[in-house]
Amino acid sequence: MSTAADKPSTTKTPADFLKSIRGRPVVVKLNSGVDYRGILACLDGYMNIAMEQTEEYVNGQLKNKYGDAFIRGNNVLYISTSKGTLAEGA
Repeated sequence: MSTAADKPSTTKTPADFLKSIRGRPVVVKLNSGVDYRGILACLDGYMNIAMEQTEEYVNGQLKNKYGDAFIRGNNVLYISTSKGTLAEGA
């Protein structure tokens, strides 16, 4: 009989996901409902996020473009990979 210990671990943790998306286009949704789209530069254990080529979207409409942006972790609702939202990173 096969047990979990016999099989190689293929379970991905949230930390594995976050490590895998560094340097890739992401969407960061804030608790306020605002989206930031850009390249994930780095993040820390508090979920503070540094982004490059950042665009701010309010109600789905582009409001601002920033070169670099820092988002405090307690404002983050979720981080998602972005498919084709940035011409440079797609």
